[in-house]
Amino acid sequence: MGQPLDLIIPERLRPRHWEGFHRVMATGESHYGAGDLLSVPGIRKDGHQISLEFTIVPLKDEQGQKQGLAAVMRDVTSRFEEIRRLREKLADAAAPPSPH
Repeated sequence: MGQPLDLIIPERLRPRHWEGFHRVMATGESHYGAGDLLSVPGIRKDGHQISLEFTIVPLKDEQGQKQGLAAVMRDVTSRFEEIRRLREKLADAAAPPSPH
């Protein structure tokens, strides 16, 4: 809490993240509605890549002025891996039998 998101954003995605952040803070406009569920890659403290889902909510003061953003994040790596394994099984089952 209160730490920069660079702690969890893969380095290759940081410029894109900060571009979007600064655009939203300057304009108040976002591609994502308040409460939309977003899925992105992230990195753990040990450097391993994980899958994250999160929502972003703009924070405003009493006059309605933008003060920042709040994000609630959840590690969904195990669910994403299970979905990937199921898709692979479906693809294998749908593939034509080998001629051997």
